[in-house]
Amino acid sequence: MTLRSPMKFTILDRYMLTELGGPFAFGLAAFMLIFAATEILNIGKMVSSEHAPLWAALLVFLWSLPADVVLVIPMALLLGTLLSVQRLSGESELVAMKAAGITFARIVAPLLAVGIVLSFVTLFLQERVVPYANDQMIMIENNIINHVSAFNRDLTVSAPLPGGGRQVTIATAYEPHSRALLHVTLIQYDNHNVARQIAFADRAEFTANKWTLQNSSVYRFNPDGTTLAEPRIAEQEVEIGENPTDLVKRMSNDDPENLSRSEIAEMVRSNQLTPTEYRKYVTTYQEKLARPFACFVFILIAIPLGLRSIRSSGSTSLGFGLSLAIVFVYYVVMTICSFIAEAFVALAALWAWMPNILFTAIGLVRLRRAAQI
Repeated sequence: MTLRSPMKFTILDRYMLTELGGPFAFGLAAFMLIFAATEILNIGKMVSSEHAPLWAALLVFLWSLPADVVLVIPMALLLGTLLSVQRLSGESELVAMKAAGITFARIVAPLLAVGIVLSFVTLFLQERVVPYANDQMIMIENNIINHVSAFNRDLTVSAPLPGGGRQVTIATAYEPHSRALLHVTLIQYDNHNVARQIAFADRAEFTANKWTLQNSSVYRFNPDGTTLAEPRIAEQEVEIGENPTDLVKRMSNDDPENLSRSEIAEMVRSNQLTPTEYRKYVTTYQEKLARPFACFVFILIAIPLGLRSIRSSGSTSLGFGLSLAIVFVYYVVMTICSFIAEAFVALAALWAWMPNILFTAIGLVRLRRAAQI
Protein backbone atom coordinates (compact mmCIF):
# COMPACT_ATOMS: atom_id res chain seq x y z
CA MET A 1 0.00 0.00 0.00
CA THR A 2 1.40 3.37 -1.01
CA LEU A 3 0.67 6.65 0.72
CA ARG A 4 -0.37 9.59 -1.39
CA SER A 5 1.78 12.65 -0.85
CA PRO A 6 -0.26 15.65 0.40
CA MET A 7 1.78 17.86 -1.95
CA LYS A 8 0.92 15.85 -5.07
CA PHE A 9 -0.79 17.82 -7.82
CA THR A 10 -4.32 16.44 -7.99
CA ILE A 11 -7.60 16.85 -9.86
CA LEU A 12 -8.72 19.14 -7.03
CA ASP A 13 -5.72 21.42 -7.65
CA ARG A 14 -6.43 21.59 -11.37
CA TYR A 15 -10.07 22.34 -10.70
CA MET A 16 -9.35 25.15 -8.23
CA LEU A 17 -6.76 26.68 -10.55
CA THR A 18 -9.20 26.52 -13.45
CA GLU A 19 -11.83 28.24 -11.32
CA LEU A 20 -9.35 31.00 -10.46
CA GLY A 21 -7.99 31.38 -14.00
CA GLY A 22 -11.06 32.92 -15.62
CA PRO A 23 -11.83 35.55 -12.94
CA PHE A 24 -8.12 36.36 -12.64
CA ALA A 25 -7.88 36.98 -16.39
CA PHE A 26 -11.00 39.15 -16.17
CA GLY A 27 -9.52 41.16 -13.30
CA LEU A 28 -6.20 41.53 -15.10
CA ALA A 29 -7.94 42.87 -18.20
CA ALA A 30 -10.29 45.15 -16.24
CA PHE A 31 -7.61 46.78 -14.10
CA MET A 32 -5.18 47.04 -17.02
CA LEU A 33 -7.83 48.93 -19.00
CA ILE A 34 -8.11 51.42 -16.15
CA PHE A 35 -4.36 52.01 -16.08
CA ALA A 36 -4.05 51.95 -19.86
CA ALA A 37 -6.69 54.68 -20.21
CA THR A 38 -4.27 57.22 -18.72
CA GLU A 39 -1.46 56.05 -21.00
CA ILE A 40 -3.73 56.32 -24.05
CA LEU A 41 -4.44 59.95 -23.14
CA ASN A 42 -0.67 60.53 -23.03
CA ILE A 43 -0.35 59.02 -26.51
CA GLY A 44 -2.96 61.43 -27.83
CA LYS A 45 -1.10 64.34 -26.25
CA MET A 46 2.22 63.22 -27.75
CA VAL A 47 0.78 62.92 -31.23
CA SER A 48 -1.34 66.08 -31.21
CA SER A 49 0.65 68.52 -29.08
CA GLU A 50 4.23 67.28 -29.42
CA HIS A 51 3.83 66.06 -33.04
CA ALA A 52 5.35 62.69 -32.15
CA PRO A 53 5.19 59.89 -34.75
CA LEU A 54 2.27 57.60 -34.02
CA TRP A 55 4.49 54.52 -34.05
CA ALA A 56 6.83 56.07 -31.47
CA ALA A 57 3.92 57.01 -29.21
CA LEU A 58 2.61 53.45 -29.47
CA LEU A 59 6.04 52.08 -28.52
CA VAL A 60 6.08 54.33 -25.46
CA PHE A 61 2.66 52.95 -24.56
CA LEU A 62 3.82 49.33 -24.94
CA TRP A 63 6.99 49.87 -22.89
CA SER A 64 4.90 51.47 -20.11
CA LEU A 65 2.77 48.34 -19.72
CA PRO A 66 5.23 46.22 -17.65
CA ALA A 67 5.14 48.75 -14.81
CA ASP A 68 1.33 48.69 -14.89
CA VAL A 69 1.30 44.88 -14.89
CA VAL A 70 3.34 44.83 -11.66
CA LEU A 71 0.70 47.00 -9.99
CA VAL A 72 -2.27 45.15 -11.47
CA ILE A 73 -1.34 41.51 -10.73
CA PRO A 74 -2.13 41.69 -6.96
CA MET A 75 -5.41 43.51 -7.65
CA ALA A 76 -6.43 40.97 -10.28
CA LEU A 77 -5.64 38.10 -7.90
CA LEU A 78 -7.79 39.73 -5.23
CA LEU A 79 -10.75 40.11 -7.56
CA GLY A 80 -10.26 36.69 -9.15
CA THR A 81 -10.15 34.94 -5.77
CA LEU A 82 -13.25 36.77 -4.54
CA LEU A 83 -15.27 35.83 -7.61
CA SER A 84 -14.12 32.22 -7.80
CA VAL A 85 -14.67 31.49 -4.10
CA GLN A 86 -18.07 33.24 -4.24
CA ARG A 87 -19.15 30.96 -7.05
CA LEU A 88 -17.92 27.79 -5.32
CA SER A 89 -19.60 28.82 -2.09
CA GLY A 90 -22.82 30.00 -3.73
CA GLU A 91 -23.31 26.73 -5.60
CA SER A 92 -22.44 24.67 -2.49
CA GLU A 93 -19.41 23.09 -4.13
CA LEU A 94 -17.26 23.80 -1.08
CA VAL A 95 -19.83 22.05 1.11
CA ALA A 96 -19.70 19.03 -1.20
CA MET A 97 -15.91 18.94 -1.05
CA LYS A 98 -15.98 19.02 2.76
CA ALA A 99 -18.61 16.27 2.78
CA ALA A 100 -16.22 14.17 0.69
CA GLY A 101 -13.65 14.43 3.47
CA ILE A 102 -11.44 17.17 2.00
CA THR A 103 -10.27 19.66 4.60
CA PHE A 104 -10.81 23.36 4.02
CA ALA A 105 -7.04 23.97 4.19
CA ARG A 106 -6.49 21.44 1.40
CA ILE A 107 -9.21 23.05 -0.73
CA VAL A 108 -7.69 26.54 -0.61
CA ALA A 109 -4.06 25.37 -0.73
CA PRO A 110 -3.82 25.74 -4.57
CA LEU A 111 -5.02 29.35 -4.34
CA LEU A 112 -2.45 30.20 -1.68
CA ALA A 113 0.26 28.49 -3.77
CA VAL A 114 -0.69 30.70 -6.72
CA GLY A 115 -0.30 33.75 -4.47
CA ILE A 116 3.23 32.73 -3.49
CA VAL A 117 4.29 31.90 -7.06
CA LEU A 118 2.91 35.13 -8.51
CA SER A 119 4.57 37.11 -5.71
CA PHE A 120 7.96 35.94 -6.98
CA VAL A 121 6.88 36.47 -10.61
CA THR A 122 5.90 40.05 -9.76
CA LEU A 123 9.21 40.58 -7.96
CA PHE A 124 11.09 39.35 -11.05
CA LEU A 125 9.11 41.66 -13.33
CA GLN A 126 9.73 44.60 -10.99
CA GLU A 127 13.48 44.06 -10.79
CA ARG A 128 14.33 42.78 -14.27
CA VAL A 129 11.68 43.66 -16.82
CA VAL A 130 10.38 47.04 -15.63
CA PRO A 131 13.82 48.80 -15.42
CA TYR A 132 14.65 47.64 -18.96
CA ALA A 133 11.23 48.73 -20.24
CA ASN A 134 11.63 52.14 -18.57
CA ASP A 135 15.05 52.60 -20.20
CA GLN A 136 13.58 51.81 -23.62
CA MET A 137 10.69 54.18 -23.04
CA ILE A 138 12.99 57.03 -21.98
CA MET A 139 15.25 56.41 -24.98
CA ILE A 140 12.31 56.68 -27.39
CA GLU A 141 10.99 59.81 -25.68
CA ASN A 142 14.41 61.49 -25.75
CA ASN A 143 15.73 60.46 -29.16
CA ILE A 144 12.58 60.36 -31.28
CA ILE A 145 9.80 62.35 -29.62
CA ASN A 146 11.76 65.12 -27.86
CA HIS A 147 14.59 65.06 -30.48
CA VAL A 148 17.36 64.94 -27.90
CA SER A 149 20.75 63.99 -29.34
CA ALA A 150 21.82 60.39 -29.49
CA PHE A 151 23.66 60.98 -26.25
CA ASN A 152 21.36 60.74 -23.26
CA ARG A 153 20.93 64.23 -21.85
CA ASP A 154 21.03 62.84 -18.32
CA LEU A 155 24.55 61.55 -18.98
CA THR A 156 25.95 64.92 -20.04
CA VAL A 157 28.02 66.68 -17.38
CA SER A 158 29.41 70.20 -17.64
CA ALA A 159 32.05 71.24 -15.09
CA PRO A 160 34.42 74.23 -14.80
CA LEU A 161 38.16 73.71 -15.34
CA PRO A 162 40.66 74.90 -12.71
CA GLY A 163 42.42 77.32 -15.08
CA GLY A 164 39.21 78.67 -16.61
CA GLY A 165 36.94 77.33 -19.29
CA ARG A 166 34.82 74.23 -18.92
CA GLN A 167 34.72 70.52 -19.65
CA VAL A 168 31.71 68.71 -21.11
CA THR A 169 31.49 64.95 -20.61
CA ILE A 170 29.04 62.91 -22.68
CA ALA A 171 28.27 59.19 -22.40
CA THR A 172 25.74 56.90 -24.06
CA ALA A 173 24.99 54.63 -21.08
CA TYR A 174 25.77 53.91 -17.45
CA GLU A 175 26.48 50.46 -15.93
CA PRO A 176 25.31 50.45 -12.28
CA HIS A 177 27.06 47.20 -11.32
CA SER A 178 30.50 48.37 -12.52
CA ARG A 179 29.90 52.10 -11.93
CA ALA A 180 31.13 52.84 -15.44
CA LEU A 181 30.13 55.24 -18.21
CA LEU A 182 30.15 53.77 -21.72
CA HIS A 183 31.37 55.38 -24.97
CA VAL A 184 32.62 58.56 -23.33
CA THR A 185 33.48 61.85 -25.04
CA LEU A 186 35.23 64.66 -23.12
CA ILE A 187 35.48 68.12 -24.65
CA GLN A 188 37.50 70.88 -22.97
CA TYR A 189 36.76 74.51 -23.87
CA ASP A 190 38.89 77.55 -23.06
CA ASN A 191 37.65 80.89 -21.68
CA HIS A 192 36.51 81.90 -25.18
CA ASN A 193 34.39 78.73 -25.55
CA VAL A 194 36.76 77.28 -28.14
CA ALA A 195 37.39 73.52 -28.06
CA ARG A 196 41.03 72.84 -27.15
CA GLN A 197 40.96 69.11 -26.39
CA ILE A 198 38.71 66.14 -27.20
CA ALA A 199 39.07 62.67 -25.72
CA PHE A 200 37.20 59.54 -26.79
CA ALA A 201 37.12 56.44 -24.59
CA ASP A 202 35.38 53.09 -24.58
CA ARG A 203 34.42 53.53 -20.94
CA ALA A 204 35.15 55.51 -17.80
CA GLU A 205 35.25 53.56 -14.54
CA PHE A 206 34.90 55.06 -11.07
CA THR A 207 37.28 53.41 -8.60
CA ALA A 208 38.99 54.76 -5.49
CA ASN A 209 36.95 58.00 -5.80
CA LYS A 210 38.33 58.85 -9.24
CA TRP A 211 37.37 58.37 -12.89
CA THR A 212 39.68 56.43 -15.20
CA LEU A 213 39.28 56.41 -18.98
CA GLN A 214 39.86 53.04 -20.61
CA ASN A 215 41.33 52.83 -24.15
CA SER A 216 41.12 56.55 -24.82
CA SER A 217 42.25 58.69 -27.75
CA VAL A 218 43.14 62.34 -27.11
CA TYR A 219 43.30 65.19 -29.64
CA ARG A 220 44.68 68.61 -28.61
CA PHE A 221 44.07 71.68 -30.75
CA ASN A 222 46.80 74.32 -30.42
CA PRO A 223 46.17 78.06 -30.97
CA ASP A 224 48.43 78.00 -34.05
CA GLY A 225 46.09 75.51 -35.74
CA THR A 226 48.19 72.39 -35.27
CA THR A 227 46.76 69.21 -33.77
CA LEU A 228 48.48 66.82 -31.40
CA ALA A 229 47.03 63.31 -31.38
CA GLU A 230 47.54 60.50 -28.89
CA PRO A 231 45.61 57.66 -30.52
CA ARG A 232 45.80 55.00 -27.80
CA ILE A 233 46.11 55.52 -24.03
CA ALA A 234 45.34 52.41 -21.98
CA GLU A 235 44.34 54.27 -18.81
CA GLN A 236 43.99 57.95 -18.04
CA GLU A 237 42.68 59.61 -14.88
CA VAL A 238 40.22 62.47 -15.42
CA GLU A 239 37.96 64.68 -13.33
CA ILE A 240 34.39 64.63 -14.66
CA GLY A 241 32.68 66.78 -12.05
CA GLU A 242 30.11 64.27 -10.81
CA ASN A 243 30.38 60.91 -9.08
CA PRO A 244 28.21 57.87 -9.95
CA THR A 245 25.77 58.67 -7.14
CA ASP A 246 25.09 62.10 -8.61
CA LEU A 247 24.59 60.61 -12.07
CA VAL A 248 22.15 57.92 -10.95
CA LYS A 249 20.16 60.38 -8.85
CA ARG A 250 19.84 62.72 -11.79
CA MET A 251 18.92 59.97 -14.25
CA SER A 252 16.16 58.75 -11.90
CA ASN A 253 15.00 62.30 -11.10
CA ASP A 254 16.21 61.60 -7.55
CA ASP A 255 13.37 59.11 -7.16
CA PRO A 256 14.42 55.63 -5.97
CA GLU A 257 11.14 54.24 -7.28
CA ASN A 258 12.66 54.49 -10.76
CA LEU A 259 15.59 52.25 -9.77
CA SER A 260 15.91 48.52 -9.18
CA ARG A 261 16.83 47.22 -5.73
CA SER A 262 20.39 46.48 -6.89
CA GLU A 263 20.80 50.07 -8.09
CA ILE A 264 19.38 51.42 -4.81
CA ALA A 265 21.77 49.20 -2.84
CA GLU A 266 24.70 50.56 -4.84
CA MET A 267 23.60 54.10 -4.06
CA VAL A 268 23.33 53.34 -0.34
CA ARG A 269 26.75 51.66 -0.26
CA SER A 270 28.35 54.67 -1.93
CA ASN A 271 28.06 56.67 1.34
CA GLN A 272 27.41 59.77 -0.76
CA LEU A 273 23.74 60.29 0.11
CA THR A 274 22.52 62.99 2.46
CA PRO A 275 20.76 61.77 5.65
CA THR A 276 17.36 62.56 4.13
CA GLU A 277 18.22 60.79 0.88
CA TYR A 278 19.62 57.83 2.81
CA ARG A 279 16.34 57.35 4.70
CA LYS A 280 14.33 57.59 1.50
CA TYR A 281 16.50 55.15 -0.44
CA VAL A 282 16.73 52.57 2.36
CA THR A 283 12.96 52.66 2.89
CA THR A 284 12.25 52.20 -0.82
CA TYR A 285 14.79 49.36 -0.99
CA GLN A 286 12.87 47.44 1.68
CA GLU A 287 9.43 48.31 0.27
CA LYS A 288 10.34 47.05 -3.19
CA LEU A 289 10.91 43.60 -1.69
CA ALA A 290 7.71 43.61 0.37
CA ARG A 291 5.22 44.95 -2.19
CA PRO A 292 5.14 41.98 -4.62
CA PHE A 293 4.02 39.70 -1.78
CA ALA A 294 0.74 41.57 -1.70
CA CYS A 295 -0.25 38.84 -4.19
CA PHE A 296 -0.25 36.24 -1.41
CA VAL A 297 -1.74 38.63 1.16
CA PHE A 298 -4.65 39.61 -1.08
CA ILE A 299 -5.55 35.96 -1.78
CA LEU A 300 -5.44 35.25 1.95
CA ILE A 301 -7.83 38.16 2.56
CA ALA A 302 -10.11 37.33 -0.39
CA ILE A 303 -10.83 33.67 0.47
CA PRO A 304 -12.85 34.25 3.68
CA LEU A 305 -14.58 37.28 2.15
CA GLY A 306 -15.59 35.24 -0.89
CA LEU A 307 -17.22 32.59 1.32
CA ARG A 308 -20.09 35.01 1.87
CA SER A 309 -22.10 33.85 -1.10
CA ILE A 310 -23.67 36.55 -3.24
CA ARG A 311 -26.36 35.02 -5.40
CA SER A 312 -27.51 38.24 -7.00
CA SER A 313 -26.63 39.18 -10.56
CA GLY A 314 -24.50 42.03 -9.23
CA SER A 315 -21.92 39.78 -7.57
CA THR A 316 -19.22 40.71 -10.10
CA SER A 317 -19.68 44.46 -9.68
CA LEU A 318 -19.85 44.06 -5.90
CA GLY A 319 -16.67 41.99 -5.96
CA PHE A 320 -14.98 44.65 -8.10
CA GLY A 321 -15.99 47.39 -5.66
CA LEU A 322 -14.88 45.32 -2.66
CA SER A 323 -11.50 44.70 -4.34
CA LEU A 324 -10.97 48.42 -4.87
CA ALA A 325 -11.88 49.11 -1.23
CA ILE A 326 -9.38 46.52 0.07
CA VAL A 327 -6.64 47.81 -2.25
CA PHE A 328 -7.33 51.37 -1.12
CA VAL A 329 -7.09 50.46 2.58
CA TYR A 330 -3.93 48.41 1.96
CA TYR A 331 -2.14 51.27 0.20
CA VAL A 332 -3.24 53.79 2.84
CA VAL A 333 -1.68 51.55 5.51
CA MET A 334 1.40 51.11 3.32
CA THR A 335 1.79 54.89 2.94
CA ILE A 336 1.54 55.44 6.69
CA CYS A 337 4.10 52.70 7.35
CA SER A 338 6.38 54.24 4.73
CA PHE A 339 6.45 57.56 6.59
CA ILE A 340 7.22 55.75 9.85
CA ALA A 341 9.98 53.72 8.17
CA GLU A 342 11.68 56.90 6.95
CA ALA A 343 11.47 58.38 10.45
CA PHE A 344 12.92 55.22 12.06
CA VAL A 345 15.20 53.98 9.29
CA ALA A 346 16.82 51.35 11.54
CA LEU A 347 13.46 49.56 11.52
CA ALA A 348 12.73 50.24 7.84
CA ALA A 349 12.58 46.52 7.00
CA LEU A 350 9.98 45.87 9.70
CA TRP A 351 7.76 48.79 8.71
CA ALA A 352 8.06 47.96 5.02
CA TRP A 353 6.60 44.52 5.77
CA MET A 354 4.07 45.79 8.32
CA PRO A 355 1.13 46.10 5.83
CA ASN A 356 1.71 42.49 4.75
CA ILE A 357 2.03 41.35 8.38
CA LEU A 358 -1.18 43.11 9.45
CA PHE A 359 -3.26 41.91 6.51
CA THR A 360 -1.84 38.39 6.78
CA ALA A 361 -2.83 38.24 10.44
CA ILE A 362 -6.35 39.43 9.60
CA GLY A 363 -6.60 36.94 6.76
CA LEU A 364 -5.39 34.02 8.90
CA VAL A 365 -7.88 34.80 11.68
CA ARG A 366 -10.78 35.02 9.24
CA LEU A 367 -9.58 31.95 7.36
CA ARG A 368 -9.46 29.95 10.60
CA ARG A 369 -13.02 30.99 11.44
CA ALA A 370 -14.17 30.06 7.94
CA ALA A 371 -12.60 26.61 8.27
CA GLN A 372 -14.60 25.96 11.44
CA ILE A 373 -17.95 26.69 9.81
